[in-house]
Amino acid sequence: MVREWDPRTASSDEVASVLDTLNAVLAADLPQDPPWRESSLREYLSEVMPGERRISWVAQAEPGPDGLPGPILGHVHVLLLGDIGVLEVLVHPDVRRTGLGRELVLLAARRVYQEGFQSIGVEVVGDTPAIAFYESLGFAREYVETRSVLDLGAVDWPALAEMATGIGAGYHLEFCPGGPPDDLIEAYARAKAEVRDVDDGELRPSSYDPQRLRDSLDTLHRRGMKPYIVLALHEHSGEVAGLTEVVVPAQHPTRADQYDTIVVQDHRGYGIDRAIKARMLLELRSAEPTLAEVQTWNAQANEAMLKVNAELGYRPDREWCEYSVDVAELVHRLDAAR
Repeated sequence: MVREWDPRTASSDEVASVLDTLNAVLAADLPQDPPWRESSLREYLSEVMPGERRISWVAQAEPGPDGLPGPILGHVHVLLLGDIGVLEVLVHPDVRRTGLGRELVLLAARRVYQEGFQSIGVEVVGDTPAIAFYESLGFAREYVETRSVLDLGAVDWPALAEMATGIGAGYHLEFCPGGPPDDLIEAYARAKAEVRDVDDGELRPSSYDPQRLRDSLDTLHRRGMKPYIVLALHEHSGEVAGLTEVVVPAQHPTRADQYDTIVVQDHRGYGIDRAIKARMLLELRSAEPTLAEVQTWNAQANEAMLKVNAELGYRPDREWCEYSVDVAELVHRLDAAR
């Protein structure tokens, strides 16, 4: 049985069943990734930025002989974001190759089409069955990043401490757990806006407007995702010369996610990128003592940041690909195949 599903009003058993399917998918496709936890999972699945909407469906097995609801074996949601619908599909490994994935994609695609959107995007992890699945549906690869993972247990902490102090004169670093202070939000936004034209993919956009940044930070907290930020401040002007962001999700608190790292053009060449990322790791060591890993994503053409990450101890893990498709064509193709 496939039905529309609202995580805000779903039972605790249903949320736990979605978690079971998610972890079964991770165990099959990404066995080195940590399993997710139920902490704030309901909020993670339901909270969105102002102006965005998320619509979800689940595929649930029929009730058993005892009459109790069957487990949720598939889940799809689409985030209506700007001018694109961003898709995520989970199908339990035990029921793959049964047509369930296609059925879930069709449901979401029809809704996206009805809502007036023209395209659907999806993030697809390299070396997993999802690549062949989406390509068979007509999705085309648009963008590729490399995911790298840092094992904090293997970090050379004295060397890292030296990197954190290797910044040019006239700058100092500030650690901001939870987000930057409000008196720096506008300078923070200006630093991010300067690189808005960099080709960094479409499905995880950054926020450049001060109010949008406030909304973004609030949304992270509501989803159970704690942001940490290190700023490089130019002492003469007080401007934000560089920033790096890491988020520790309650859903997988042993592995943090690196978000943006930016150095403003006029302040490059002073060791800011290396220093802010090293300082971040030093702060996380005490702020999040159970943290074991940090994962980051970089465009393959971003050689400078890949070099910094390698110096810090990150090791390339997998390709992370963005695919897209025209919604009308996808709906037509799937309907024709039924």
